[in-house]
Amino acid sequence: MGSGETRQQVLVLYLANSSLDSSVKAWAIYDGTAKTRHMPGDSEKPPYTNGLEALLDGWRLIQASPLINHSKGEEFRMGYLKYEFFFEKLEHSD
Repeated sequence: MGSGETRQQVLVLYLANSSLDSSVKAWAIYDGTAKTRHMPGDSEKPPYTNGLEALLDGWRLIQASPLINHSKGEEFRMGYLKYEFFFEKLEHSD
């Protein structure tokens, strides 16, 4: 990585519901800076307890899941993670 280049870090949080202050149920981190490498399941504790904490730590929200009505009988189906939020940070190399 050359001096002064900007690299992207991406954080994906799956929350309990559509509110940014709801609890994190699953997550993924992708680090384009190559400073760290993350693998699925490499930590039992999420990097933040909710999406608002990520915002307060400097992550920028770039996408939130659309709200979709459940069809009758599907209100409590847990086979997927519906509330997905994408965050990014831009890191500058020295």
